[in-house]
Amino acid sequence: MKQLNTKVLTIGALAGLTAALLVYGATNQPLLFILFGALSALPILIAGLGWGNMAVITAIVTAGIVGAVGQSPSFGLFTLLLTLIPAWLSHLANLARPASELGGPEHLTAWYPLSDIMLHLCGLAAAIIVIVGAIMGYGADVVGQVVDAYATVMNQQQPDLQLDPAAIVKMKSLMLYAIPLVWGVIWVMMLLAAYYIAVRIVAASSRSLRPREDIPSALRMNRNAIFVFLAGIVAMFFGGAPAMIGAAVLGAFGAGFIASGFASLHYRTRGKEWRLPVLILCYLTSFMLTVPFFIILVLGLYDTRKAIALTPNKNADIQKQPDTKI
Repeated sequence: MKQLNTKVLTIGALAGLTAALLVYGATNQPLLFILFGALSALPILIAGLGWGNMAVITAIVTAGIVGAVGQSPSFGLFTLLLTLIPAWLSHLANLARPASELGGPEHLTAWYPLSDIMLHLCGLAAAIIVIVGAIMGYGADVVGQVVDAYATVMNQQQPDLQLDPAAIVKMKSLMLYAIPLVWGVIWVMMLLAAYYIAVRIVAASSRSLRPREDIPSALRMNRNAIFVFLAGIVAMFFGGAPAMIGAAVLGAFGAGFIASGFASLHYRTRGKEWRLPVLILCYLTSFMLTVPFFIILVLGLYDTRKAIALTPNKNADIQKQPDTKI
């Protein structure tokens, strides 16, 4: 048992070190920030999904310490915040309880629903964006400086095409809320991709504690996420800090519903001869036109449910969560 604990701690420490280095690379390469930021979640997810809570706790502590010692305490805190999301997701993914507690067969085990994991993912992504924005002092002044710098560069490069001051003011107002909204969409999509890749890697190594699920049928949003999504829309009308928070919530949960909509589309077109061209057309038009993108979002909002993964009860040491309502 002692040898096993040493192995788990070592794996967690290596995962944390890798995550910290990726976060450092993300902050030093602005063009690759999104990619490296998402990749930093991958080692944490692999450690948690394959080796459990002890490995993932070791990983996030190591990542925070490496960031604080190697760079600065604020960078260590930033690294710790980024690693908390994948750490919590891996913890939720490993939660299970006897299916009999839910009215199911005695010989089966029910795992924490993917729809609830998505709810946590979107909520945490929005919260991290708000917290990081507060730490960085994000606001109208910061966005104004960025837009003014952009306008100055454009005016120098193209003196004949001077930007209208009124247009610059509108751009500042738009960017103030567009940035947290876009970051919410990107962050949720990248974390979801990291989760999917980590599940595939751990399953291939036969270390997975959770069974591999059929994503098109299982990936849906929790019904309660609709109310959070609507709250984000309402907050946008208040302006100022509430609107910026609402934009982050709107982007994060909107991305969750979009992912759910695409999963539902995959599921509904199974077995159809025209499935492949329709899917290709939907993907291409969704990223170029607003209307198809909105249709996918509506499909995700419409198809909300919980799909519970069930497996034979082979492991007596499965973690339980008695307070989970399914």
